[in-house]
Amino acid sequence: MRSLHPVFTYAIIFSAIFLLHAPLLRLPYFWDEAGYYVPAARDLLLAHSLIPHSTLSSAHPPLVLAWLALWWKLSGFTPAVTRTAMLMVAPLCLLGTFRLARTVANTSVALGSTVALALYPVFFAQSSMAHLDVAAAAFSVWALTCYFEDRLAMSAVMLCVAVLCKETALITAIAIAGWHLGWRILGRKSESEFAPPPRALAWIVALVAAPAAVLVAWYGFHYAKTGYVFGSPEFFSYNVSSTVQPLRIVLAFIKRVWQLVAYMNMFVLTLAAFAAMTLLEPRLLSTGARETRPRIELRSQGVMGAVIGAYVIALSLVGGAVLTRYMLPVVPLMIILCVSTLWRRVRHWAGAMLIVYAAFAVGLVVNPPYVFAPEDNLAYRDYVLLHKRAATFLDERFARSRVLTAWPATDELSHPYLGYTKVAIPVVAIENFSAPELLGVARDNSLYDVAVVFSTKYEPSRDLARLIPGFEALQTRFFGFHRDLPADVAAQLLGGRVIYSDARHGQWIAVIEIERPENATMPLRPSLPKRRG
Repeated sequence: MRSLHPVFTYAIIFSAIFLLHAPLLRLPYFWDEAGYYVPAARDLLLAHSLIPHSTLSSAHPPLVLAWLALWWKLSGFTPAVTRTAMLMVAPLCLLGTFRLARTVANTSVALGSTVALALYPVFFAQSSMAHLDVAAAAFSVWALTCYFEDRLAMSAVMLCVAVLCKETALITAIAIAGWHLGWRILGRKSESEFAPPPRALAWIVALVAAPAAVLVAWYGFHYAKTGYVFGSPEFFSYNVSSTVQPLRIVLAFIKRVWQLVAYMNMFVLTLAAFAAMTLLEPRLLSTGARETRPRIELRSQGVMGAVIGAYVIALSLVGGAVLTRYMLPVVPLMIILCVSTLWRRVRHWAGAMLIVYAAFAVGLVVNPPYVFAPEDNLAYRDYVLLHKRAATFLDERFARSRVLTAWPATDELSHPYLGYTKVAIPVVAIENFSAPELLGVARDNSLYDVAVVFSTKYEPSRDLARLIPGFEALQTRFFGFHRDLPADVAAQLLGGRVIYSDARHGQWIAVIEIERPENATMPLRPSLPKRRG
């Protein structure tokens, strides 16, 4: 691997992940893809506008959207082109992880870390999705790599590109500079093992100033076009002003730590590393010499730890949805630190890594025993297939009917370019499928003819989180948690009956036809048999 040119290495990685993602490339768009990123990039393609007009502006920088628009222009507007374009970005993150791990550790750790990241369920699922986080992670990792290789000018450039992918990449720059400046302000000795690598103060300031200036320019442009700096008032309220509550910050901090060290079978790697660090002595070199395998320099660990800590804290303060994908820029760092520990202390560390790989592969296809976002493993495929089949049923039988449903199905049905329907179907939007929401719209069911209800999250039959006293109440209060009513109960409330239902691996969708009082004695259209995935 060391002798291969980076271009060949990139090609090998891309080919491997492309083959693994091949069954997913033609899937219609999922959740936030359909609700924001694809419509925003489509606006850029059609109207050459960096500010979306078909959806609310979130003020996210436009680089990833421009990347998608470019490939649509060159190859056509299809989900396969979109997902292939995003898969071109994922190898940059994997290659950057390899280079970073080799720089701070060695080739063995680099190989182990790269394979682990590629198989980690959240990274794998996000690799082909039209989101910003894999791109932000890629250039953030490369910025750290350049930093450790003493190429500070290139590090600043990579940080500028990273913030154009997603604004939160600025956290990396702030963490690096904060580690350096904090050490100097506190007057600690520079020869300490924990001291950050010696760098000129001007370069450290530039690492923050350059990407910050890029963000200021973008937000200035956004303000000039929209009158808002950080997105629409709804977006800002949901992601910033409504999140600054002490108890919510504490809970979000716990969730962020959980996502980083335990989520989606990550606990297999972190527990193994913790056990190796606390229970085992550093192993001897294979030559039998008494010198032990070297660890990552403490000063390098300090910088990486500062970036990890900064992300955990910052994303506990802001962000209405505490999504795991937001943590992807620091997942490679956590993996590198853990793999390095196993390599240093466990004699059969390769065997331990095989167990980690197996755990990640299982997490990719087997849902965990707690509520999670389907976008964090291949559960998103189940969601998309369910909604595509239901949309096809509506296309054939209710294309001109008014359909009551919740986001993102409202967009899936009303925008044919998202890949679900052939024609735009009229929709009546509600917030969710909880009892209060459905009771509210049940009072006047003359506004809609059909209802489409579905699971808005994966809920296992035995949710371990329910064992925690007060957990659900806190989730409902601070994170918008709700329980979706079952389809048959929703049908009773709405005055109709289920004429179509489908389910796959714990997720479900149903179509409810509303029975009008004037023709209540007339038979409804014949029901279709229920389908099971």
